[in-house]
Amino acid sequence: MSSSDAPMKRSDAARRGRRQTKTLLLILAIGFLVFGAAAGTLYYALRPITLRIAVGPPGSNDHKVIEAMTEAFANESRTVRLSPIATAGAAEALALLGAGKADLAVGRGDLEMPADAQTVVILRKNFVVLWSSSGPAGKGSKRKPAPKIKEVADLAGRRVGVIGATPANAALLRVILSAAGVEPDKVTVTHFGTGQLEELARDPSLDAFMAVGPLDSKITADAVAATARARGEPKFLAIDASEAIALKHPRYESEEIPPSIFNANPAWPDDKVETVSVSHLIVARKALSETTVSAFYRQQFALRQAIARQVPGAAQITKPDTEKEAELPVHRGAAAVIDGTERTFLDRYGDYFWFALLLLSGIGSAGAWLRQYLNRDERDENTGHRNRILALVSKVRTAEFDHELLAMQQEVDAIIVETLGCYDDGAIEEEELAAFGLVLELFDHALSERRSALQTPPSNVLAARR
Repeated sequence: MSSSDAPMKRSDAARRGRRQTKTLLLILAIGFLVFGAAAGTLYYALRPITLRIAVGPPGSNDHKVIEAMTEAFANESRTVRLSPIATAGAAEALALLGAGKADLAVGRGDLEMPADAQTVVILRKNFVVLWSSSGPAGKGSKRKPAPKIKEVADLAGRRVGVIGATPANAALLRVILSAAGVEPDKVTVTHFGTGQLEELARDPSLDAFMAVGPLDSKITADAVAATARARGEPKFLAIDASEAIALKHPRYESEEIPPSIFNANPAWPDDKVETVSVSHLIVARKALSETTVSAFYRQQFALRQAIARQVPGAAQITKPDTEKEAELPVHRGAAAVIDGTERTFLDRYGDYFWFALLLLSGIGSAGAWLRQYLNRDERDENTGHRNRILALVSKVRTAEFDHELLAMQQEVDAIIVETLGCYDDGAIEEEELAAFGLVLELFDHALSERRSALQTPPSNVLAARR
């Protein structure tokens, strides 16, 4: 081995080491980029979503249901979690939703709703119960006293005690009176709190009573019982115009109160009674994601039994009717689950997959360009090698001695070894290697011709010329 071979080999090893280091760094950079993109996508897709839900007042049945729902969602580690916002009442909860300070709100269907509010679920149905008293039976009399008020039309000029301080109950009574042909201004309304049932029953100025709540409401049953003890047997007033009310006001529905719902013996009422109902709803802003609302809808129905074990009122949660033309439309996320039209994972995220493929393609192109940029020195060196071989072709044709040809052959051999190493490392492409092969073929052809010429005696050359 000549003294010049060792430095050349050390130079080749150092150059190859640099190329390997650059290639490794390139692979690591692309790997980290792809890993970061995948991790970010998974975190975004799988992170729990916390929805702010406004409900009130504190201590109400609605508030208790939402608290139990919040606890159940947290314990089950579901994809949707709740953050309750306590308000003074349903109207205030809806106001927070309209102001964008809440994602969901619990409100009564006949309250003023935000313009973009839509129904997610029906929390419960509140039935209107109207009744009057027959009066206490006289001493020694076997006949039951006849009630003075037998129907809604008889309420004209009377005073009605309404349970609950919300103005919505009084507004609902005005709708019922108007449908029955009674001028609402001719009926006096007095509000009583849910803790004032005894005062309601003993107030002699009252001619009739009204409660709005679920059929299994303890408040309504206690109010009917209290008035029965103080004022005699209750006479339940049928709302005969319930269907007309439901047609004119889609926020209300025509319903029936089943017999014996408030008492079995004696039966209160003794027969079914026509009435109207209004729903308490969980509503969401229209802009809230369809996927998020669908997840919330499925989750709360999946955990409804667990919630009902803590708050029995949660058992009344029902799905809204998507086929009915309601004043408040059903949110598209809830409607998709109800109607079975919920989009699949690919339907929802197909566009993201295509975008990811395009992104990966772009990353690949960028990686190829970066590799080309990092290997620019090797490509320039390969071009220099080709030019060097072309220069040697000219020297080969004028060489006078075999040792000169041998030296040039050794130099080209070293260039071949280095070029093949660059090709193995990916520093040069096949097209560049093909161009190098053409130059090398030219060199070999010139070398063979010159060696043949040097080996031919001069006499043979002169004879050939003659």
